[in-house]
Amino acid sequence: MRETPQQYIERMLDLVRDKDPLEVQSATATRLAGLIKPLSKKQLAARPAPGKWSITEIVAHLADSEIVLGWRMRLVVGENGAMLQATDQDSWAEALGYLQSDARVALENFRVVRKINLRMLRALPASAWTNYGVHSVRGKETLADIVRLYAAHDLNHLAQVKKIAAKSSERRPGR
Repeated sequence: MRETPQQYIERMLDLVRDKDPLEVQSATATRLAGLIKPLSKKQLAARPAPGKWSITEIVAHLADSEIVLGWRMRLVVGENGAMLQATDQDSWAEALGYLQSDARVALENFRVVRKINLRMLRALPASAWTNYGVHSVRGKETLADIVRLYAAHDLNHLAQVKKIAAKSSERRPGR
């Protein structure tokens, strides 16, 4: 059974509860690079189970999600109370060919857009962090909520990549 939006939020926030979301976001690209560096394209593209994303798909998803994050944050800062449209990550993965992506190129795209987004966040006045948007599925979210949720999103996908990479490394010839 799929989790409800509230269950998703609670699960995500449990990952980041005691962490600074900007520090988490600042470290994600480097942590991801370290995880994928020793892996071959074949290992990066291997799905861990039917219906589950490969590392390549996860990294492509993170790159696209960072673009979505940048857009949502800018909407909230510029148009307090803006509507935030949900996306269908699985349809994006299929339509945009995430599995055929180059994980290292996707990581570089993610790194650059993340750097731009963090620069913007660090330059905002404190008052902007209480601006909010209304997500079409999750409801009202302040800028602070959005940033915390995306930091948790990072941690969730880093854990997935770490697990997949560890299993992939175990199957490498010569081990």
